[in-house]
Amino acid sequence: MASEVARRLGEVPAVVLLGPRQVGKTTLAMALAGDTNGRYLDLESPSDLAKLAEPEMYLRDHQDELVILDEVHLAPGLFPVLRGLIDGARRADRRRGQYLLLGSASLKLLRQSGETLAGRVSYLELGPLDVMEVEGREASADRLWVRGGFPDSFLAASDQESLRWRQDFIRTYLERDIPQLGPRIAAETLRRLWVMLAHHQGGLLNVSQLARNLGISGKVTAGYIDLLVDLLLVRRLQPWHTNTGKRLTRSPKLYLRDSGVVHALLGIPDKEALLSHPVIGMSWEGYVIETLMAVVSQEVEAFFYRTAIGAEIDLLLRFPDGSLWAIEVKRSLSPRPARGFHSAGQDVNPTEKFLVYPGDEAFPVKEDVLAIPLADLAARLIAKEAAP
Repeated sequence: MASEVARRLGEVPAVVLLGPRQVGKTTLAMALAGDTNGRYLDLESPSDLAKLAEPEMYLRDHQDELVILDEVHLAPGLFPVLRGLIDGARRADRRRGQYLLLGSASLKLLRQSGETLAGRVSYLELGPLDVMEVEGREASADRLWVRGGFPDSFLAASDQESLRWRQDFIRTYLERDIPQLGPRIAAETLRRLWVMLAHHQGGLLNVSQLARNLGISGKVTAGYIDLLVDLLLVRRLQPWHTNTGKRLTRSPKLYLRDSGVVHALLGIPDKEALLSHPVIGMSWEGYVIETLMAVVSQEVEAFFYRTAIGAEIDLLLRFPDGSLWAIEVKRSLSPRPARGFHSAGQDVNPTEKFLVYPGDEAFPVKEDVLAIPLADLAARLIAKEAAP
């Protein structure tokens, strides 16, 4: 990711790096600041914020440096100033890579920057660690699944220490971060919703049912879900719509994006406890989907496919070249594709069909379906993206 950020900084005046808190944005930015003699400002720090009391004056004084603004969504008034400074330079002299903006909220930040920095900014998302970024041994991959990909959780000295970190992470979001980023929300109600979503990991979104269980209105419940999506904590996977003549599911699926957070919300301390918990299959499915989404570009579209009679594909990836990959996820060392996967494949006619399983070698399970380890499929996706 560091090399990609540096590449983007060589192309455009401003880069926005998005990601949930504690995912490593600041660490990456500080490394870049050291490499470029850049200037780092944390907008949650009163002393750094005070330096921007006259932002145009301060930023003009540092136009010859890379200026890094952390938690920039907390100061939306900076965006018009940045636009003026970028546009004020003569086009031939405009510096590339002048500003690196870090934010913990996606759509909120995109709306703010998009209104003022259109054509001047490039967006990147930094997610938790994925299987391609840790040691390839099975133990490391399992630890990543159980603990999740936040670096402090994954690298903790013990499962107990990792679980405590994730519980503190959840508490901090509920008590401090979310009140900063959005309207005043009852922390206990949001926690209950978060736990419900963990219990129904990968389930179809049913706002009415969630609202009844929470004792609040559907509109408020939908707003809470939107906020969790905006904070990059929940993925809303949209259904595939195509003219197949079949009755298709129209509701999106919801996944908590970090498997370790799922397990912390459900009080699952380690792998042994997870193996006997009902959420195991959907936890693995969400972990696989997030891993694959982490290695593809923003131009690749993701969907699921489900008909009323049970034909289903867990993940459909549509690439810019028009090709379509169908992916089924099985937590089994002797995987076999479900009948519904074959039926769905006939409906959508994908270019490739894969069955991801937790083994260590690839082999055909049907004439046109390849069972494949997660890391191997991630490597194939990276190779496809890199191909001319």
